[in-house]
Amino acid sequence: MIQPLAAAELITPFKQRLDTPLSKQPISMLQVNLGKRCNLACTHCHVDASPHRTEEMSSNVVDRVIELIYTFPQLKVVDLTGGAPELLNGFKPILEAAVATGKQVIVRSNLTIYFVPGYEDIPAYCAQHQVRIVASLPCYLADNVDQMRGAGVFNASIKALQWLNRLGYGRDPHLQIDLVYNPPIPTSTNFRLTPDQVALEQDYKTFFQEHFDVCFNNLFTITNLPIGRTKFQLEHHHLHQPYLKFLESNYNPVTVPQLMCRNQLSIDYLGNVYDCDFNQMTNLPAISHQGELLTVDRLLAAGSLDLISEIQTETYCYGCTAGCGSSCGGSLV
Repeated sequence: MIQPLAAAELITPFKQRLDTPLSKQPISMLQVNLGKRCNLACTHCHVDASPHRTEEMSSNVVDRVIELIYTFPQLKVVDLTGGAPELLNGFKPILEAAVATGKQVIVRSNLTIYFVPGYEDIPAYCAQHQVRIVASLPCYLADNVDQMRGAGVFNASIKALQWLNRLGYGRDPHLQIDLVYNPPIPTSTNFRLTPDQVALEQDYKTFFQEHFDVCFNNLFTITNLPIGRTKFQLEHHHLHQPYLKFLESNYNPVTVPQLMCRNQLSIDYLGNVYDCDFNQMTNLPAISHQGELLTVDRLLAAGSLDLISEIQTETYCYGCTAGCGSSCGGSLV
């Protein structure tokens, strides 16, 4: 029987560790989750995406998101995610609206989608629109990747990277391909923070160049937050609370000003608004300074993206602030 945490081991609410409330800055990034359908079912997926999920953005919500993109020139980045965003309704229309309005477009890809029948055009399409691709590849060793993401995923990912390289990705300055490292989900109390991002990036680049003649731009190290399938795996090993305590014990206040939630809105497939993708997956909605729940329609009606004063937090926020910090763009400090 698992004993409850002693008083000294209880998790301090994240809000109490802050010197001041976590305030929103002017919004410059829109991260849009198009749904939960994916051709993979990775063990660390915080979205709990899989081929069996059917949730995706309706055409009506797609139209409203496009209207949002055209209405607010303060948006500099539109970040498309899922599920596998390339599979989902709205992917190309939203992407093309963002390109047409001069915004940087990020597509968070699992790479293997390029080999699914009907989606073979995606690499060339992304190159044509000079889309920045951010691809999950949680290790440079095949066994580790396949264990986390499924048999054959590593080899398919390498072939996809070679394909992208032939199109100019990783070589042409206008075609950027970045990789994402996630550490293995802990199965014991031997917890570790993500490795040094700069050193690990060099290890990746050397290994991929020597073994596969593959190049890429940046490596991002991202901490596994204890939500979604990661939380399920931790709970299976009775490690959820100890892992949270580990993250709290490595809290670094220097990371707080750089948190991605400060200047970002996260939109779900229903058009609801969250402070970040992690809050979206735990159904912790953003709240306006007037106490209202926000939607894309509400933002359009108000004529403003800057309706949030204070960001909603939970104990898993320690994952973004532990050590060197963690975000969709890797280490924070």
